[in-house]
Amino acid sequence: MRRRPFLTKEPTKVYRPRKRGTRLWLNVIFISVVTGFAGMSTIIILLRCLPLPDQSVVNPTEIESDDGLRLAEWTSSGTEQQAVPLSRIPQALINATLAVEDTNFYRDHAIDLKSTARALLVNMKHGSVVQGGSTITQQLAKNLFLSQDRTYSRKVREALFAMQLELHEPKDWILGRYLNVVYYGHGAYGVQSAARLYFNKSVDELNVAECALLAGLPKGPSIYSPLTSMDKAKERQHVVLQRMVAAGYLTQEAARTAYNTPITIAKFHSPIVQAPYFTQVAVDEAKRQYQVTNEQLYQGDVRIHTTLDPLLQQAAERALMTTLPKHSDIQAALVAMDPETGAIKALVGGRNFRMSPYNRVLAPRQPGSTFKGILYTAALEHGWTPANEVDSKLTTFVYGPNHDKQYTVHDYGDFYAERPLTLREALARSDNVYAVHTNLAIGPEAVVEMGHRMGISSTLKPYPSLALGVFPVTPLEMATAYATLANGGYKVSPYTVKELDSPGNSVQVHPEKEHVVSPQIAYQMTDLLTSVMERNGTGYSVRNYLHNVAAAKTGTTDTDAWMVGYTPNLVCAVWVGYDTNKPLTVAESHLAAPIWAKFMGTAQSHMPYDGFRPVPGLTRVTLDPLTGKVATPLCRTTEVDYFIPGTEPAEPCPVHSPPKPDQPKGPTNKLFEWFKKLF
Repeated sequence: MRRRPFLTKEPTKVYRPRKRGTRLWLNVIFISVVTGFAGMSTIIILLRCLPLPDQSVVNPTEIESDDGLRLAEWTSSGTEQQAVPLSRIPQALINATLAVEDTNFYRDHAIDLKSTARALLVNMKHGSVVQGGSTITQQLAKNLFLSQDRTYSRKVREALFAMQLELHEPKDWILGRYLNVVYYGHGAYGVQSAARLYFNKSVDELNVAECALLAGLPKGPSIYSPLTSMDKAKERQHVVLQRMVAAGYLTQEAARTAYNTPITIAKFHSPIVQAPYFTQVAVDEAKRQYQVTNEQLYQGDVRIHTTLDPLLQQAAERALMTTLPKHSDIQAALVAMDPETGAIKALVGGRNFRMSPYNRVLAPRQPGSTFKGILYTAALEHGWTPANEVDSKLTTFVYGPNHDKQYTVHDYGDFYAERPLTLREALARSDNVYAVHTNLAIGPEAVVEMGHRMGISSTLKPYPSLALGVFPVTPLEMATAYATLANGGYKVSPYTVKELDSPGNSVQVHPEKEHVVSPQIAYQMTDLLTSVMERNGTGYSVRNYLHNVAAAKTGTTDTDAWMVGYTPNLVCAVWVGYDTNKPLTVAESHLAAPIWAKFMGTAQSHMPYDGFRPVPGLTRVTLDPLTGKVATPLCRTTEVDYFIPGTEPAEPCPVHSPPKPDQPKGPTNKLFEWFKKLF
């Protein structure tokens, strides 16, 4: 078999000339790489040489009082007073944060190119920045140096600042700073303030379960907060623990144990602002009325200018503190507003915000006899006058379509005048028989309608007991209703935010009024309510705190003590009672009046006035309260009342009238003649 001989020559190579276009592209690529490398090197050198910018360049969110005093401030940089060194932060919290936020933090540089590319594809698909893909260094750069806008330009600047941070600072410094400024919800920046807020512990006292729960919050503080949803917080905690297992920080058994460890959330939270009850109302109003979100508040650059008067706020807090018993669970609430606009000038929702942030200014309670201010306004509008008299005695009223229902009325302590009372006397003494008689005479439906007209939004029912304030309303509602009387008959809407500035949104509040009661009736009620502070009135005992005339009404139920009243430029409502509806003692039932009077006394000095000025369209008449008729010079006791023209009494007091001309003149007649000449 013939074998094929080996080839002794090399095969001939064929050389083909390269195309010029290929050479050109190679040159372009080479030049681009060199240029890019040189450019990147230049950028790195510049970033290394340039100093880091000032931290916290973003303006904080500020809440200001009416005169510009700062009440609260939120900033994305947190507070330095709460900063703790990395050595004090539990390793479990560090590991949990790394596992859920940036597993490769210590291995990678400032930017995670894979995550950034993935986020870029998602953002291009949606046409906007919806996903970040940021490392811990990038997040810190954003918090320290940038706004929270979700734009491509901000992402580029964020990346540059992150690179600069890692060129200037070691990884431990970056991680420690991040843990001290990241936002954990409810105004808590940094791990120390978050540990205090949620667990009432120092951060170095946290266990693995608590660390995992905290580490899960930055992704969505409002979603995963254990204060609002423990179920969602636990779901997020489970995710964090599983990430820790995947990263090698925990075994599966240790993660299961941590997840099943009971977590006790702090019940009370320390106030971080001045006037905390008021500030919370203002923040809620900004969110509700002007669509400001939690994220916007904590991202910064929001300014909320409120209606608060700092001096009046201090007076309100001092009045509660100096009046309520020190070792007692009894609570109190006070709200004061400008009756002309509805601007809230002072608000205290309880005796201690730290111990109980529940705002009792917004809590419905039985108003008792303070509701009579609304009742008698309706009565005056339906033809009643200050001269109307009702016999004050134990009375059982029969009512209903078939007159088959009975309602027996008791006065406080079952003490009755046992004689007819005028409206002024009944209001000053807070007579319940007069109130129920009036309610049934004009129709409870008319009283309900008047209550809603004057600003009561709570449910009122047309029952005989409506006159005695048995249907719960809030102190804010009562202040609003009495403001209608103070300003001459206009319903105003209470508000706390007068101006709001945020990126892309600027609002100035222009209060609106609604005319609901005639100025004549409003003044009649005001004049009648001043008698409460006079001798024999239920508010007379605290009259010495005041410096000028005031209109007011006290109210007491088994569980609630009230006082609501006003001057021409301020209306104030005070409530005292127990959150548990525990019955008040006799002494406790008198605590609302001194709180109100102490506060209003300060307000009178701070906001002086001349008094209540009568409005045109009223007739001034001096009555004898015993008969409700025009007083004569012989009447020992008189009262001055105002009437709509044509409704005033014309007959003189029959008990103290002078003798007829044909009667012989005795000593009494001679005395009358002397008084007649005198006047």
